[in-house]
Amino acid sequence: MTEFELKFQVDPRDRAAVEGAVARGRSTRQRLQARYYDTADGALAAQRIVLRVRKEGQRWVQTAKAPGGNALERHEHNVEIDTAKAGDVPLPRLERHAGTPVGALIARALHAAGQDTAGARLLPLHATDIRRTTREMRTGDACVELAFDRGEVRAGDRSHPVCELEIELKSGSPQSLLELARRWRVRYAISLDTVSKSARGERLAKGVEYGVPIKAEPPAVGEDMDGPQVFRAVLGACLAQILPNASEVAAASPEPEHVHQLRVGIRRLRTALREMGALAPAIDPTWEPALVDAFRALGRQRDREHLQKTVQPQIEAAGGPQVTWPHPAEPEPDPAAVVRGQAFQLVLIGLIAASLPPEEQPAGAPPAEQHAEPARKPLRARLSKLHRQVVRDSRRFDTLAPEAQHRVRKRLKRLRYLAEFVAPIFGKRRAARYLKALHPAQDALGEHNDAAVAIDAYRKAAGHDGSAWFAVGWLSAQQRQRALECRTALEKVAQARRFWKSS
Repeated sequence: MTEFELKFQVDPRDRAAVEGAVARGRSTRQRLQARYYDTADGALAAQRIVLRVRKEGQRWVQTAKAPGGNALERHEHNVEIDTAKAGDVPLPRLERHAGTPVGALIARALHAAGQDTAGARLLPLHATDIRRTTREMRTGDACVELAFDRGEVRAGDRSHPVCELEIELKSGSPQSLLELARRWRVRYAISLDTVSKSARGERLAKGVEYGVPIKAEPPAVGEDMDGPQVFRAVLGACLAQILPNASEVAAASPEPEHVHQLRVGIRRLRTALREMGALAPAIDPTWEPALVDAFRALGRQRDREHLQKTVQPQIEAAGGPQVTWPHPAEPEPDPAAVVRGQAFQLVLIGLIAASLPPEEQPAGAPPAEQHAEPARKPLRARLSKLHRQVVRDSRRFDTLAPEAQHRVRKRLKRLRYLAEFVAPIFGKRRAARYLKALHPAQDALGEHNDAAVAIDAYRKAAGHDGSAWFAVGWLSAQQRQRALECRTALEKVAQARRFWKSS
């Protein structure tokens, strides 16, 4: 079967309220003790396959899970295990999943590692001990299971506390589940989390607390797709970058790259919403301001670090003085608080809903979508418009006001992201050559913009420390040359062959 569920971390201040809400009505309480297994070389984990044996009350169940169609869907197969004695602890056997989609994925993973199902030796890696409160309920046209988990994950002498809410679809519409999730997020301080208990155990076993930053991957689009199909594929690809990085930032990861990759994901998403909005069945107008607020709040940390770790050393190397930075008028936004905030979390839930395929309509009902034409024509028009605007501004870039120069940079980014999104529709090789021509301009405009941001920051600091004026003068003296370099790089974009044009 395929599992669709959302998992949320529960804020400590709302733990009792969430547990009490799940325990209403016909709820059950159960102790779940699980052991997770893999081969010595991690053949299953390499393909994101999870294998566990879990004691659920008085019975034992072996479960295998593997990635499904998107980040929130998983293939799952459960087998109840009989034991000879009440105290026996059964060992895992991979053949229990034979003949299922998960079994086929397990066999493929082992084959890739030079093993087979019969000969693979499984080792226990980590364990969980969870007190679970569950309740099934109807919501809209769906039946869902609410599960509140409290306990811990253990690996050797390391442990990590668990306090989570899971909402799993048992039958009916995923959209109804998402609407329920939205209501619970309005009511309680919960935040989406993509780190499974198994992944948490793997990290404990390795002695690491946070996962690797997730970079963007191209969407799975094809030339025969219609507009809504392309949009949903792009949205899914953006979420595949945003959700895991947001989970790490919400967990207070100190790694700046998590924040950076989250901001890249948000920027790509905003490009999709802006440039592909005409292809989408519906876009909630409240998404954009919430995304802008989060993007800017998360960017303040990056700007401050760039200023202090990159620009100021350059100033001092040029003979400039150290600068005493004034305390901000208001506290800097905490990245974890920004991501866990209600506005951002509600946008994520809405985007997940928009990324799902349309539901089947009852017999005789009109189709949910009227778009049937391939998306090539409207996408070609959007690419052409952005390209023309960039070319137009390239001829006069050095004469534009700073605000206008910044708009050129943002437009160039949108052109790049849109080209990356739709490259398979028009030809990946031709698109790659075009994108390569954009790189020098992206780098030049990025450096020019960073310098402009730094100049503004030093001007503000000068009101507190007059020595900051040296940096203002030193940076400003170079801006004219940087602008000319940007113009030269942009002129190469004008010469690039447009891959979306017919041969």
